Amino acid sequence: MTKTLLNLAGTLVGAALMLPAQTLINGAGATFPAPMYTKWFSEYKKLHNDIQFNYQPLGSGAGIKQVTEGTVDFGASDALMTDAQISDFTAKQKTSILALPTVAGAVVPIYNVPGVTGTINFTGPMLADIFLGKITKWNDPAIMKANPSMKLPGNDIVVVHRAEASGTTFCFTDYLAKVSPDWKSKVGAPNAAPNWPTGLGAKGSDGVAGQVKQTANSIGYVELVFAEQNKIGYGAVQNKDGKYVTASLAGITAAAAGAVKTMPEDFRVSIVDSPGGATYPISTFTWLLVPQDIKDPAKKAALKGFLTWMLKDGQNMTEALSYAKLPKEVVAKEEKAIAKIK
Repeated sequence: MTKTLLNLAGTLVGAALMLPAQTLINGAGATFPAPMYTKWFSEYKKLHNDIQFNYQPLGSGAGIKQVTEGTVDFGASDALMTDAQISDFTAKQKTSILALPTVAGAVVPIYNVPGVTGTINFTGPMLADIFLGKITKWNDPAIMKANPSMKLPGNDIVVVHRAEASGTTFCFTDYLAKVSPDWKSKVGAPNAAPNWPTGLGAKGSDGVAGQVKQTANSIGYVELVFAEQNKIGYGAVQNKDGKYVTASLAGITAAAAGAVKTMPEDFRVSIVDSPGGATYPISTFTWLLVPQDIKDPAKKAALKGFLTWMLKDGQNMTEALSYAKLPKEVVAKEEKAIAKIK
């Protein structure tokens, strides 16, 4: 009996030794691309069973903070890292940070107005005034002017915004600052965590979507995929050419393509309020934040392999989740940047 147990134990140990070592890659950050990242990490594991990604969608602010502190292997952000944040990372980690675009997406104004089934039109200044607390009723003249055939109630508007530092918020306020001098003077430049003049805070894109869904006469903002997953109505937004455009892959792609010529080597570029009749105006890239110098050889190989796969095969999975593919010119630039990881 003892000999049998010893033989069995030896067999199990031998089998365990034959299994490939597991490489765990930890990341944290943006909720905006979280559905896409969840899909990618799952699909990549099917190809590389020895690699496990653990991603926590805590918001862009947390992603930048944690990669800077070195508590994760990579961060994720929809907000452009500032010069000060990049300097802070370099000082603490003694290497450079690569901010690599992964997909392009759209931020949409979501709403819950009982009895209203059509698509509400919003202008940029109108959205700014709602989130400034200047427009407080759904039948305000400014809203009615943009929606002359729609019957809107005289109910108070309930504003919902993100409670934590968020790249989705950065994109949304980037847009508001560009289209509304009043917003820029009172609230300021694009900010992942502005001092909101009005409204209720909710954590994460899921939190904002859930709050709007359960609150009558409310308005908020989330990434397109969260609006569609939660089956919440979202508005058409007037673009720079004066057209009311509902978020779509074509509109996001048009915004992304327009940025290619002006994209700097560090990939920090805003694509909100881009020109073009078909362009959706509240569009943005989202970035993975990867240290250029990765000391663990297994993690370095795993991350480089994933990033290369993401730019090729992974891009073919984006549209099913309402994200736009990266323009091929951006992919070519990123391939050169990934080669710098050492």
